Amino acid sequence: MTSVLWLRRDLRVRDHPALVAAHEAGGPVVPVFVADPALLASAGAPRLAALHQALADLREATDDALVVRSGRPDDVVPALAREVGATSVHVSAETTPYGRARDERVARALVDAGAHLVATGSPYAVTPGRVLTASGQPYQVFTPFSRAWREHGWRRPADVPRRLAWATGVGGDDALPGAEAARASAGPEVSERAAHPRWEAFLADGLADYAERRDRPDLAGTSGLSADLKYGTIHPRTLLADVAAHPAGRSTGATTFVSELAWREFYADVLRHHPASAWADLRPTMAAMTYDDPDRDDVAAARLAAWQAGRTGYPFVDAGMRQLLHDGWMHNRVRMVTASFLVKDLHVWWPHGARWFLAHLRDGDLASNSHGWQWTAGTGTDAAPYFRVFNPVAQGRRFDPDGSYVRRYVPELAHVPGAAAHEPWTVADGYAQGYPDRVVDHAVERSEALARYGATRG
Repeated sequence: MTSVLWLRRDLRVRDHPALVAAHEAGGPVVPVFVADPALLASAGAPRLAALHQALADLREATDDALVVRSGRPDDVVPALAREVGATSVHVSAETTPYGRARDERVARALVDAGAHLVATGSPYAVTPGRVLTASGQPYQVFTPFSRAWREHGWRRPADVPRRLAWATGVGGDDALPGAEAARASAGPEVSERAAHPRWEAFLADGLADYAERRDRPDLAGTSGLSADLKYGTIHPRTLLADVAAHPAGRSTGATTFVSELAWREFYADVLRHHPASAWADLRPTMAAMTYDDPDRDDVAAARLAAWQAGRTGYPFVDAGMRQLLHDGWMHNRVRMVTASFLVKDLHVWWPHGARWFLAHLRDGDLASNSHGWQWTAGTGTDAAPYFRVFNPVAQGRRFDPDGSYVRRYVPELAHVPGAAAHEPWTVADGYAQGYPDRVVDHAVERSEALARYGATRG
């Protein structure tokens, strides 16, 4: 009996539990990707490019059997099941608000098609919702979640099924989504074919030193796998198994790397239990916080536009925002600094920034993006967060000590040597190449941010 494998955030063949389940259902497997207009409409060019690359590679990996069809999944998937005579449609479980609602609609529609939806595995080592406190409640703080997550553990990577047979001759749309964006993409390829060599190179040369190098945007100190994890071209369970088996698997770098994976799983878990936190403050006590509204205030709108363009006058912030526009990616340390600047220096509510990031990041992931922003904004999971206001100059001097990251993305400061690139106002010719003056005074706005926070506490 033919079965359908409906692919979403799992665009790979290796370590794919839902693929194993589809194979074990018997008969050939029809792999399908549904180009859902509701999701594609919110995806910027970098994400569309990554999607196209991953699907092009997957089409080759499935011997050209991959079917791509456009439309509402609750229309497309049942129609395909009827067409091929499938009684089961296999997926990796989805836990985002939209994904859960979509899958419920598809499951209901499949009943009329004589089929049922089967969820096996997820985009995470531990499916969000499974790690709970002793009293059966979700965790609210990362450290105890991380401890429980490690204790819970995860299964070993799934093997590619032997004698796997892909169904052939099933028609679909000829064009993969995102082709135009992929042609213009400046970022590295996002695909299963590219992910594994990238991971193997990091294991060999980056894992042991990860703890020391990961916060340095001027260095190549990260794995470069965030977009691969977003699209599932490699599974976190594969990474965890490889780290555990590696000679450096007990190093500080390895421990730190696993903790970063745990953060990704924690944020997915928080979103699973608190779906409204995708675009609203997780902590209701922060609802009284006052912000400057770019939709109603011309000054706030101009400052938001300067932040988006990387023209705030703070070089470390501007380098990050220009890296985002140029590469479709931004180093995580700089994400925190740019987010802090928007919320606590410009006093703009975090969803304005979170939406900008999602529109421009090739690794844009709802849970990690929204809850990363909330951690920095002080509205999320951190226990006492609002007093943390990143100083953009101090952060730049600490994590880009020679200023090379700034000079790479801010050509107006290419003539400013060393760490002085973080403070062009201290150099006689710092503004000679047209770099903009500071839009605000950080010290003044830090005090203003803390005063506003104090007002929410009465």
